[in-house]
Amino acid sequence: MSGGFGPGLNALDRLTVILSRIPGVGKKSASRMAYFFLDTDPGYSHSLAEQLLALHRSIRRCSRCGSYTETDPCPICADTGRDPSILCVVERPQDVRIIEESREFRGLFQVLGGLIAPLDGIGPDNLALGQLLGRVRSGGIREVILALNPTVEGDTTALYLRKLLGELNVAVTRLASGLPVGGDLEYADRLTLSRSFRGRIKF
Repeated sequence: MSGGFGPGLNALDRLTVILSRIPGVGKKSASRMAYFFLDTDPGYSHSLAEQLLALHRSIRRCSRCGSYTETDPCPICADTGRDPSILCVVERPQDVRIIEESREFRGLFQVLGGLIAPLDGIGPDNLALGQLLGRVRSGGIREVILALNPTVEGDTTALYLRKLLGELNVAVTRLASGLPVGGDLEYADRLTLSRSFRGRIKF
């Protein structure tokens, strides 16, 4: 059966399987969501389906930083009021939004698109390192902030980037106090992020 569904599944079962593939959503939660859609106004489900399709029609990657945007370049890259000499490197597009909500950082961003994780088959060639190095080599950048999660993969990637960037005339810093080891930027509050930016250290 198409879609990777097993035999004998009805429409409700198939929806539950699809919803359970969402990160953080287990089988029970997916089942509750499926029944919610079934019990609610069909117009709501139709609107949701339209918005999901619109994501792929309207959202694209910014050609400069790699973040998600409806316009290219994205509003952050196009903002002449930001400091173009400071570049903040993050793992995912959603990290850009999280940091922006802290209102602490006024430079530009570069999204790597992942972290070096050999056990998962992800190496340097799978990341947007060429784009990052190209922006630094083009001149005008005096500091690169590595805003990567303090995990094994984040540390590995940070060390690799430090080595690459060390050959260029640019200061390399990393978010310091405030972010716990093994933590995730997604769950950091505004105050924690603010302290992390203010307490960043040379890396």
